[in-house]
Amino acid sequence: MASSASVVAGVGSHLPPREIRNDDPALASLGSSDEWIRSRTGIECRRWVEPGTGTGDLAVEAGRAALRSAGDPVVDLVVLTTTTPDHHSPATAPWVAAQLGLGTLPAFDVAAACSGFTYGLAVGDAWIRSGSAECVLILAAETLSTITDPSDRGTAVVFADGAGAVVLRSGEPDEPGAVRAICLGSDGTQKDLAVVEAGGSRRPDPGGAASGAERCLRMQGPQMFAHAVRRMTEVSRELLERAGWPVDSIGAFIGHQANQRILDKVADLVGVPDASRFGNIHRVGNTSSASIPLVMDDLVEARAVAPGTRTLLTAFGGGAVWGAVALSWPDLKPARR
Repeated sequence: MASSASVVAGVGSHLPPREIRNDDPALASLGSSDEWIRSRTGIECRRWVEPGTGTGDLAVEAGRAALRSAGDPVVDLVVLTTTTPDHHSPATAPWVAAQLGLGTLPAFDVAAACSGFTYGLAVGDAWIRSGSAECVLILAAETLSTITDPSDRGTAVVFADGAGAVVLRSGEPDEPGAVRAICLGSDGTQKDLAVVEAGGSRRPDPGGAASGAERCLRMQGPQMFAHAVRRMTEVSRELLERAGWPVDSIGAFIGHQANQRILDKVADLVGVPDASRFGNIHRVGNTSSASIPLVMDDLVEARAVAPGTRTLLTAFGGGAVWGAVALSWPDLKPARR
């Protein structure tokens, strides 16, 4: 039987323990001061995995926390959004589902760069509203340090590792946590804004002949900034119109934690007041698709947003892809130990 709404029933997150501050020796060769990095990105610290730790490992820990937050429900589907899967093949989601003891349920990866979490929510929402699932675990996990060139100042000071997760269940549209509307978009003509040149089918590198730089993520910073501001602003406005929510009714705004200047610009253009803006980029960096659920878990832990508060999520990423989600803030208890 189809459900009238999907509802956020649990949130969890996990960060690797290794902290890389702006004055860390790992960033010393870039010649960038703490003040330079903070003023241009808003980042003071980020987390990187140790060698041997994969994206799937972070996803498992975030998934456990989210399931605990939701009261350990029976899950019908697992969706993992990531740019850095454990392997090109197979997908990482089935292994994560097995590690969580969820059985032989459907599990698959979604690749939508920094907008992955909004795409993952769209998948889970559609499965629930169509009646194909009663409960969906959506994971967003990244180990961007594994595809970052440590000598590239444009990416090394920005990208970080982490995982966030959300449990969606079937419910009613007037419940706290209900998803109200979703808007997604893409523009493949902008695929070179952020790209790993070598290693895919377009440019296979089975012998490892490509340079390290060609196997790492490259980003056109100024162009990415302009496109991110434009698309996140447009999709946020479209979403609010679709949801029938005036901007002054938004009590919580969470943008993809790409760059503090981008976040401020988008919020200003959309018209979100300062008191409704939430983020954590200063202490965790840009974790790509994991950034929004990481912020959500922080807010649940701090009880910073009242249940039922109208919430706007928005993101932009390489591809180019973008998305926005309107939901009422869930009524959840902190799940961290």
